Amino acid sequence: MKKILALALLIASPLFASPAFPQETAFDGFLTRFDYDTRDDMKIDSRELVALLRSGKGVLVDIRFPEEVAAWRTGFAVTIPLNELPKRLGELPRDKLVVTACPHKDRSAIAMAYLRTRGYNARYLTDGLIGLAEHLRGERAKDFMEEMDKAKAKRP
Repeated sequence: MKKILALALLIASPLFASPAFPQETAFDGFLTRFDYDTRDDMKIDSRELVALLRSGKGVLVDIRFPEEVAAWRTGFAVTIPLNELPKRLGELPRDKLVVTACPHKDRSAIAMAYLRTRGYNARYLTDGLIGLAEHLRGERAKDFMEEMDKAKAKRP
């Protein structure tokens, strides 16, 4: 996890501040306030995610590259590649928990940190899309997709 946060800081720091003009940024604030509670609050597993999606209180954001999504997709996630996230923030709800996901968790942790610095309530999927696929097998997948279809039909 420390490697992921260090990578996020390395990638994000040029986006937030210039060395010539040091200033506190949203990412600086995120890191300054980072503690064990934050660490726990930024994670969600597939079991918790499925319950969240069933309740309508969350949205899954698949942040993989288009080629990866073309190879296999979830059918119920918002698809925004990580490198398009800054310009597509308007597609994400601010009134729901936003869960970011990729096959494992490296890119989703970066996306979660970015979204939190932009004021979103965000978490990353700890077992990744691979874990989610393992969780949603057989009848579990069938039941879950039937519920998602019913919920989608009820929306205006």
